[in-house]
Amino acid sequence: MAAQAGQWNVAPTLRGEHVTLEPLSSAHADGLRSALGAGELSRLWFTNVPAPEQVETYIASAMDAQGKTMPFVVRDAAGDIVGSTRYYDLDATVPRVQIGYTWYAPKVQRTGLNTEAKLLLLGHAFEAMGCVCVGFETSWFNLASRAAISRLGAKQDGVLRSHRRHADGSLRDTVAFSIIESEWPAVKRNLLHKLHNHGASGRD
Repeated sequence: MAAQAGQWNVAPTLRGEHVTLEPLSSAHADGLRSALGAGELSRLWFTNVPAPEQVETYIASAMDAQGKTMPFVVRDAAGDIVGSTRYYDLDATVPRVQIGYTWYAPKVQRTGLNTEAKLLLLGHAFEAMGCVCVGFETSWFNLASRAAISRLGAKQDGVLRSHRRHADGSLRDTVAFSIIESEWPAVKRNLLHKLHNHGASGRD
């Protein structure tokens, strides 16, 4: 499938039954701070989750990278902001994107909300943007993230040694995963099955 040029310029709003992903803006600052709570998520040294007092800088950095990323705020079924995610490393010449920079408030972690969010993001990437591959990256030390990516049906491509830096400046070995276009129908079926069996309040 060829890349759909018009889909690469503006972040869409993606709506499901249990989650909505809308383009990130400065108007979401208070909601993101609330989702971050006391900042416990940012204390995990191997993640890049902002501390509550860093939300404005986090949003500004994401907005400055427009054209290279499509950042989203994540809302639950009640409309409350519960996290953020984005497409990044957009490359329409392949075409390919990465999905990452994902974090959620503790109350929705490992729930059907994340399953549906990934279903929406992958569906838009493969079916609207025409991607032939969607990638995921995470720190070697982020075992929960590695397991979550594997549960989506993504295959591990390898480990990139000293590839990036963690938020604390230490070198990061990056575990790279991907889903290719031919695998998408089975991955989609699996994600729909998870949603049917567990619902948004079930565990992933």
